[in-house]
Amino acid sequence: MSDPSKHPAIAKEAIVYRMVMPTHTCPYGLKAVDLLRRSGFRIVDRHLTTREQTDAFKAEHGVQTTPQIFIGGERIGGYDDLRRFLGKPVADPKATSYRPIIALFAMTALMAGAASYAVIGSLFTVRAAEWFIAFSMIVLALLKLQNIETFATMFLNYDLLAKRWVPYSYVYPFAEGLAGVLMAAGALTWLSVPVALFIATIGAVSVFKAVYIDKRELKCACVGGSSNVPLGFVSLTENLMMIGMAVWMGLTALGFFPGTHGV
Repeated sequence: MSDPSKHPAIAKEAIVYRMVMPTHTCPYGLKAVDLLRRSGFRIVDRHLTTREQTDAFKAEHGVQTTPQIFIGGERIGGYDDLRRFLGKPVADPKATSYRPIIALFAMTALMAGAASYAVIGSLFTVRAAEWFIAFSMIVLALLKLQNIETFATMFLNYDLLAKRWVPYSYVYPFAEGLAGVLMAAGALTWLSVPVALFIATIGAVSVFKAVYIDKRELKCACVGGSSNVPLGFVSLTENLMMIGMAVWMGLTALGFFPGTHGV
């Protein structure tokens, strides 16, 4: 596609053909109009208001999708094509990304700080650190449970216990969520600590073997089955956090550290 900055003679006018029907307004059409407007284009907004009109437009221009954007008499294409034309990045749905896990840990850290401030009056407390790990376990379990079949399929690629006993791949997210809830509440430590230690130790060994010994390149099931987070550091960190939390709470329950929660 041409770079508009190299064609100053082209008037900054864009014609956008997009679906605007009583029961459906194309979201990519809205995005295209917004992007063009923010890029300084004058927009001629052409609505395709019926399925027949849309199909006729596609057949006339030999395209499969709408919206379609025209600039300076040239068909640019759809929304992604427009982004490329304007020199903006286009997300690759298959690309490796750590964004889901960064967003998750950032939000659980904020949740832990907020809970600590509400209960104790300070953002940075030992309890906040405990809540951060517990909340992270809960949210990670939630993401797995959104599509447990997909999670189980990915998990079976590398977890050593799940490979020997397939039902464990379905039990894991429930166990992680249970341990997280109990740790957040500071309740039933006698149950949460062994559960967390068990699943996290097996998980850490499984990830270490798959990634660092067998040198396999796999997707991590830690944030559910639809992510493109690579198996390795993130999943290992998740398991080590659970191990550390379990050891800390276990030792606290035994009186080795000042108590910050009920047992």
